[in-house]
Amino acid sequence: MSADTRQPNSSEALKASESEAPSSRLATFAEDAPLELDSGTKLGPWQIAYETYGTLNADRTNAILVCHALTGDQYVASTNPVTGKPGWWELIVGPGKPIDTNHYFVICSNVLGGCLGTTGPASVNPSTGSVYGLDLPVITIRDMVRAQARLVDHLGISTLFAVIGGSMGGMQVLQWAASYPERVFAAVPIAAAARHTSQNIAFHEVGRQAIMADPNWRSGKYFTDDVRPTKGLAVARMAAHVTYMSDESLHQKFGRNLQDRDNLTFGFDADFQIESYLRHQGMTFVDRFDANSYLYVTRAMDYFDLAEEFGGSLVNAFKDTKTRFCLMSFTSEWLFPTSESRSVVRALNAVAANVSFVEIDSDRGHDSFLLDVPELFETMTGFLTGAARARGIPAPREAV
Repeated sequence: MSADTRQPNSSEALKASESEAPSSRLATFAEDAPLELDSGTKLGPWQIAYETYGTLNADRTNAILVCHALTGDQYVASTNPVTGKPGWWELIVGPGKPIDTNHYFVICSNVLGGCLGTTGPASVNPSTGSVYGLDLPVITIRDMVRAQARLVDHLGISTLFAVIGGSMGGMQVLQWAASYPERVFAAVPIAAAARHTSQNIAFHEVGRQAIMADPNWRSGKYFTDDVRPTKGLAVARMAAHVTYMSDESLHQKFGRNLQDRDNLTFGFDADFQIESYLRHQGMTFVDRFDANSYLYVTRAMDYFDLAEEFGGSLVNAFKDTKTRFCLMSFTSEWLFPTSESRSVVRALNAVAANVSFVEIDSDRGHDSFLLDVPELFETMTGFLTGAARARGIPAPREAV
């Protein structure tokens, strides 16, 4: 059985309890309704935190699932209760926007292994009464999607109009299309790939080792001792953040400009603006994210290889698919370069899938999908308009 609750919106007490009692909607699943994981274990009881926007139509045909990236959350178009900041994709999701909540019912959940209400390493293990820590089974992208599918079932929705996401969210989109093709009418993976490359695994390993080298990590049991590996997590975030930007965007934004000084200090303080910026990114990150959760979600990305799941053939992953696809990449992207999207497009073409692909000219690197990039908005609007007509639901407007 499952239950649906909304927690009251309080202040400091809410921030302290987000991992267990989120301020978003929450679907809980009892021990007799476990989630089967790729590791071979069953997780139960478990819960998934989510937000919804817009109204589900009478036929339940206008639901869009938005999948978040590595350190995202369910607050795609609403205020994050921990940071107080606007939703991470409010440029895209909302009334009159490309994912128009005047017409679509939008669902966004915190991923399995996350730290904002969905079961993760910061959650309490019901069998011990203590925080899971590293006792939580390792999670995969397919596990995340299984959990989302259970949530969609819980909401009484048989088929999603669209599944949309960027980066790790795009991986989830591809997994949805491969695992549940009959449930996905349209799929929009952005700045993503069908596998994690060795280079990307390497970057993640640097981040994980930074966390585990922090004396306060304590083999993942820092909650027991009421400490946090903030320095290690901050360094992990700094290293990752560099990969989200392009060399050109870094040069345009910072160049070699000095930070609040006229001359070099000949020391190891933050002489350059880019150093100060990265330190700020690292320290603000630790206020909203759990270190063990960072280990789990990066590992999930590392394990992702859609072709391997289908006998080493990406073509087999999409065999006989009826899903409509729109893939987008960015010219300055080097974390998930355009070549990775083209590999997916080739596999889809091989099975005669309905697929469109756009490489968007942007100098802002991987983070382009989160920023004000007009061609992204126009492509999204145009694709969803056409897909809505094919689905037989009202189309918000024509593409610009």
